[in-house]
Amino acid sequence: MLTLDDLRALQIGFAAQWERPPSEREMIALIENRLREEILYREALAMGLDKDDTIVRRRMAQKMEFLAEDVSAAYEPTTDELRGWFAKNASMFEEPPRVTFRTLYFSPDRRGPSARSDAEKALARLSGKPVSWQGAAALADSFMFEDYLADRAPDQIAKDFGPPFANALFQEIPGAWRGPIESGYGWHLVFIDSLTPGRVPAFEEVEPDVKTAWRVAQKAAAWEEAYAKMRAKYELALPAPPEGTPAATPAPTP
Repeated sequence: MLTLDDLRALQIGFAAQWERPPSEREMIALIENRLREEILYREALAMGLDKDDTIVRRRMAQKMEFLAEDVSAAYEPTTDELRGWFAKNASMFEEPPRVTFRTLYFSPDRRGPSARSDAEKALARLSGKPVSWQGAAALADSFMFEDYLADRAPDQIAKDFGPPFANALFQEIPGAWRGPIESGYGWHLVFIDSLTPGRVPAFEEVEPDVKTAWRVAQKAAAWEEAYAKMRAKYELALPAPPEGTPAATPAPTP
């Protein structure tokens, strides 16, 4: 039997997809499809097709998890609650340091084992010169990437040049040519124009993000609490191991 709520749900679903209400003929087809689904479902249950089916088991377990999480979704946190949660989890919102720098590249493929020493010699010639000095590029080799990179975070630098280069770069002092620093491509001299330290933003700057993260945390906590209560109803029984085999130790009941 279909209820009035079932019929309304069919109409709303159709209107959401097609942006218009269903015609009488279309409504009859919707009802028939729903009836077909219900009949097949009941017949499948009667035949026991839901038993020992991994997909069905996983889907039902997933629905139980969704139901547990939905308990927390109905609660709307106050600003003070969000502030308190943010204070305890501020590291989640920390902004990484960022650097803007120019690089001169010294290729091992072209220079062989002298690539590093050539970079050191070039550094001596660059001493005291501004980053805009026209002769800088002539001291180095062409590079496959940009030689000027602006406002880059450590993970972006690590992706392009390798983690050791990124770690070393953020240890340098801005305002002068530094190096040599080794990357996955070879050796580099760098001129850091600016280096912005990482920081934790103020709550007001990230309040929408805090609320989103709070909801995720609340859903996870609700699920863990619900599962702990369900788990407490059951005791795991394992078959006896073959003689001479160490017995498995079941996980402790929460």
